[in-house]
Amino acid sequence: MIRFGIIGTNWITDRFIQAAEGVDGLKFEAVYSRTEERARAFAETHGVNRYFTDIHEMASKEHIDAVYIASPNSFHCSQAVAYLNKGIHVLCEKPLASNEREVQEMVSAAKKNNVLLMEAVRTTFLPNFQVLREKLHTIGVIRKVNVSCCKYSSRYDAYKEGTILNAFNPAFSNGALMDLGVYCIFPMMVLFGEPDEIKATAIMLDSGVDGSGSVIMNYKNMDIVATFSKISNTQLPTEIQGEDGTVTIDKIGEFSTLTFSYRNGGTFTYTQKNDHPPMYYEIQDFVSIILSEGKYESPINSYQHSLLSSRVMDMARKQIGLVFPADR
Repeated sequence: MIRFGIIGTNWITDRFIQAAEGVDGLKFEAVYSRTEERARAFAETHGVNRYFTDIHEMASKEHIDAVYIASPNSFHCSQAVAYLNKGIHVLCEKPLASNEREVQEMVSAAKKNNVLLMEAVRTTFLPNFQVLREKLHTIGVIRKVNVSCCKYSSRYDAYKEGTILNAFNPAFSNGALMDLGVYCIFPMMVLFGEPDEIKATAIMLDSGVDGSGSVIMNYKNMDIVATFSKISNTQLPTEIQGEDGTVTIDKIGEFSTLTFSYRNGGTFTYTQKNDHPPMYYEIQDFVSIILSEGKYESPINSYQHSLLSSRVMDMARKQIGLVFPADR
């Protein structure tokens, strides 16, 4: 039985617990929040035995084997390293850290202590993503990918009224690229590896973060155009274009429907069964790796994929002038 601790008491941790109910082999034992009131209320709501307002105190106890980190991006590295150095496995929300340097620090700590570190990009564990990887070769040589993740933020109205919440605050390593662009970039690193070069543009907000942007990733024989936004919505699907056919993905953050359309007229659609909540699959993989002796890295959300994703985002941020305190 893997005993879990949780850092963060927001909507994503609620979904995490709901998804984990179907995963065998884990139990929630502790929760951290910055305020005792929120920590206690979250613990009581979800039947968690212990709550803490001190990160290091929770890490120093011997009642958890793993921790799920869902704090603001700027805290990911310091919190993860504190737990990894205590021999505690870490499942950390995307993006894994503020920059590639921090990701490397986290990976080094995981390797040094023989524990698992995994970035919680849920889409790469979904059944339809596995179908895509298995059948992508059937559309021939890939030439172009158009991938989009644009969602009008529920916090943007407050921003326009003068209240800058975490989602639009560079102090927390936030913005459209970090929040939504990662959904475009990380799966592309898994599918195609590191690009030869990138070109990035963005619409910058007065707070210092990007409201929306685009990243073109060029490879020897293909290119990927990724668009992302927190200040507008899209109805466009994602397309992967090959010489023999095209794959259409309804939403890059969900992978609920894949459609393979071939030049010869054939069409095949794969609809994901809703047997489990989307986060179930990443949690199941994380737990199964821990329970497998001698394995400390996910083959899907691997260290290399996290490093490449953060490298691309670092290069994009440099081009658009997006700087975080964590970079200094």
